[in-house]
Amino acid sequence: MKLNIFNINKIALIGIFSLFAMTSCQDDLDLDPIDPDMVTENQVFSNPQEAKAALGKIYASLSLTGQEGPAGQPDIVGIDEGTSQYTRLMFYLNELTTDEAIVGWGDAGLPNLHAMNWGASNPFIEAMYFRLAQTVSFSNSFIEKAEALGEKDAEVKKFIAEARFIRAYAYYNLMDMFANVPLVTKVSLELPKQNNRQEIYTFVETELKDLEVQLAEPKSNEYGRVDKAAAYALLSRLYLNSEVYVKQNKYKEAAEYSKKAIESGYILNTVDKNGNGSAYDELFLADNDTNGAQNENIFAINFDGRYSTTYGGATFIVKSKIGGTMAPADYGVNGGWGGPRTTKALVNQFSNSVSQNNGTGNPTAWTDKRAMFHTDGQTFEIENVSEFKQGYAIKKFSNKKSDGTNGNNNTGEHADVDIPIFRVGEMYLNYAEAALRGGGDAGLALTYINKLRERAYGNTSGNVASINLDFILAERSREMYWEGTRRVDLIRFNQFTTNYNWPFKGGIANGMNVDSHRTIYPIPFNALAVNKNLTQNPGY
Repeated sequence: MKLNIFNINKIALIGIFSLFAMTSCQDDLDLDPIDPDMVTENQVFSNPQEAKAALGKIYASLSLTGQEGPAGQPDIVGIDEGTSQYTRLMFYLNELTTDEAIVGWGDAGLPNLHAMNWGASNPFIEAMYFRLAQTVSFSNSFIEKAEALGEKDAEVKKFIAEARFIRAYAYYNLMDMFANVPLVTKVSLELPKQNNRQEIYTFVETELKDLEVQLAEPKSNEYGRVDKAAAYALLSRLYLNSEVYVKQNKYKEAAEYSKKAIESGYILNTVDKNGNGSAYDELFLADNDTNGAQNENIFAINFDGRYSTTYGGATFIVKSKIGGTMAPADYGVNGGWGGPRTTKALVNQFSNSVSQNNGTGNPTAWTDKRAMFHTDGQTFEIENVSEFKQGYAIKKFSNKKSDGTNGNNNTGEHADVDIPIFRVGEMYLNYAEAALRGGGDAGLALTYINKLRERAYGNTSGNVASINLDFILAERSREMYWEGTRRVDLIRFNQFTTNYNWPFKGGIANGMNVDSHRTIYPIPFNALAVNKNLTQNPGY
């Protein structure tokens, strides 16, 4: 069982949602409240143990989708429940819109993401807006109701700090994706006013700086719960993108907080527990909470195939990518969905590490072990997006454990992989980029990059003597693909809408530039209809 965050969730899911749904301002959310009499406020917050159970629902808002496991009594209505899960939506909006992923499924609104022609009624964009706003709503209610108990109990005070972090993380994503959203920190029945991106940025920064003191010491908390290093990591990401968000150069701060996270006690995983020549794949296996990867994961969203069942999360990222000649049993699951695969643009990031080809010039084996592609029966080029066998499939993320056994669900229906949100590998990359942009030590940046490449190659054969920003962008893709960071990276490098095209960007085979307003998403039409205080983002 994936530690005790799932014990927390199992208690909380029975009734905490109904309490929060009825006592917090749902603003522009389209939610289906559950019976408000299932749990009373006094029962939930009468002691630290029950407050901890309530905290579980805050974390669960990022992992689960409703009250009955994979389907039934969803937190958000109007969209398939599994699709509404946070990390699945993160994949759709931050990966499927880039060169790293493409899908042939025809669900309404889904083809528009890679084609970059979405509108304000896109159901996946709307679901992400609602999901993040719901997380804010849950957090606000918890913070307010735990406050009195927190004044008397140091442990509950830490719980409140964790809820504040989750709220800040949700607002970071809202700011990144939607720019101008309501800033709501108190329970209220009034429709909120809209804030601008600068105001949201300042709120997130201020909260995180305070949480440096309030959160638990690094690596002192239960696995799956955040500590001070999570605040360092989110500040690192915030400052690295500061020029995009608020037109301020914060690369010195980005380097500073990247280094704080690196030196916090979390370490790059170098344990090749399954003996395949690389310690990289351990990060994405079913036992990544115990196989060494847990020491690199500063914050991961936990999944357990028995106790946190959802058709998003680990189950989505493992099963959706399996199709063609891929055998589901090789990935520890009972079937594949024939969904996302990648474009040649990602494959070409590894072109300097090709050791073999199949006689057609298309690569089939790589010395860089991060190149986890399934090529058998797959074509390098894509002519028909709807055909799974066109485009290489991805082997990254598996429901196998390091010893070769399957995950905890004995049917193979649901997967156990914890999805990393912040890990040390990203902090190495953040520091290196910030340093090259004038914020840190270039020599230390090179050292960090070569540590990543030593793990990737299993030796020093992939080490480099120098790096530049173009190299860093490519290295970020090699290290972080399908982890929900690519859209943000391309925007920061001014290559998301213009200056770089990939297959079927803009809806045409060779790709094309799109309008610059697509660096942020529209405020969903349904949110505008409910809250007349909101104004649509430019271009939509």
